[in-house]
Amino acid sequence: MSCLGLFGLAAFTAQKRQKEIGIRKVIGASAGDVVAMLSKDFLVLVLLALAIAIPVSCWAANEWLQGIAYRIRISPVVFIITAIFVVLITLLTISFQSIKAAIADPVKSLRTE
Repeated sequence: MSCLGLFGLAAFTAQKRQKEIGIRKVIGASAGDVVAMLSKDFLVLVLLALAIAIPVSCWAANEWLQGIAYRIRISPVVFIITAIFVVLITLLTISFQSIKAAIADPVKSLRTE
């Protein structure tokens, strides 16, 4: 469900910034620049969420495991791998809308005004 929300938010953002993207492309920005511009906003938010969620979940898991007789230690590698997967899923979800906005004809977006 979170990927669907992220996809919708990426579509909304790409549509909202359509004129800005068109102007940047007319000035000379490449498709990679436009994709990086759109993806950067989402990645900053996801990394901020990970920075908050990882310490809280590490503490909560350790507190929960204290009540179990045969407990294990949770390695930090688990959280690092999870963070990598979250970032990759975010990039895959956003990439469709970012690439679609980057390869769109800038004349169509600027002609409507």
